Amino acid sequence: MQNALLELPPVFEIGSLIVLVLILVADLLLVLKRPHIPSTKESTLWVVFYVTLALIFAVLMWIFADGEHAGQFIAGWLTEYSLSIDNLFVFVLIMTQFKVPRRYQQEVLMVGIIIALILRAAFILLGAAVIERWSWIFYIFGAFLLYTAIKQALENSSEDDEEKESLIVRLVRRVIPVTDEFDGAKVTTRIDGRRVFTPMIIVFIAIGVTDLLFAIDSIPAIFGITTSPFIVFTANLFALMGLRQLYFLLGDLLERLRYLHYGIAAILAFIGVKLVFHAMHENSLPFLNGGQPFEWAPEISTWTSLIVIVASMSIATIASLIASGRERRVAARNVETRD
Repeated sequence: MQNALLELPPVFEIGSLIVLVLILVADLLLVLKRPHIPSTKESTLWVVFYVTLALIFAVLMWIFADGEHAGQFIAGWLTEYSLSIDNLFVFVLIMTQFKVPRRYQQEVLMVGIIIALILRAAFILLGAAVIERWSWIFYIFGAFLLYTAIKQALENSSEDDEEKESLIVRLVRRVIPVTDEFDGAKVTTRIDGRRVFTPMIIVFIAIGVTDLLFAIDSIPAIFGITTSPFIVFTANLFALMGLRQLYFLLGDLLERLRYLHYGIAAILAFIGVKLVFHAMHENSLPFLNGGQPFEWAPEISTWTSLIVIVASMSIATIASLIASGRERRVAARNVETRD
């Protein structure tokens, strides 16, 4: 992992953050003003817009900084984007479980994105401060990502998330009065003159808990690519922008990406190993190698990371689509045989 100091013009940093936040706010206002189910064309245009915006930002990073930091941004953005897509699987589960009307799913997704952004910003600030003070934290980050990768590959995350959400539902219903029916996108409603919560409050709580769990995974992952708080935050911001439209664009395709969790597991495992190597290269713990760096520990370049990330997601996606296509053909032949 490269530790070259990132020096950008303050105008670029402040200006880009203001512009990105304004775009996110405009997206939120659009949802609040005109709640609707976006068409495939609309969702595609928005996703293309945000992806193009991220690539333009990478070019600007190359111009104002250098290719190394531009590569760090792209690798970090792709890593967070892949984890965000994984997050969508849980969003789908939550929407299905609580039977959220499709018209109001945009509001739920937007709230989830805002919660995720706030949580990740807090984790970024905390992570940057911890890394600056204790470099050995990379050992812990690396071990945590390796554990998460193994868990991601071996467990059925959908079943685990369903159990967690059910527990949350039971706890919330015991504490606060919740109706059985939605009242539009409202969190509270009035029944017989009494103010009560709608199921939307449980949906928001479930989304918030999910965002917290994903933030715990994603922040160590991107700190394994870059230690620049600016790159970490902007990569997360770009990964979350357009996530709402991506949800409607992918639709049923999410269920067909059965091997996506293996691709994500491979990425997390790779970054975990990279973090451990980096910690060994910068070692200062007295009980390891006498407090001296491990000279043999390799430093994995940003561009190697980028190749691994793209290859992992590509292989997982292609394999998923091939398997789904094969199953559909077999199912079609079985139907023809019965007929």
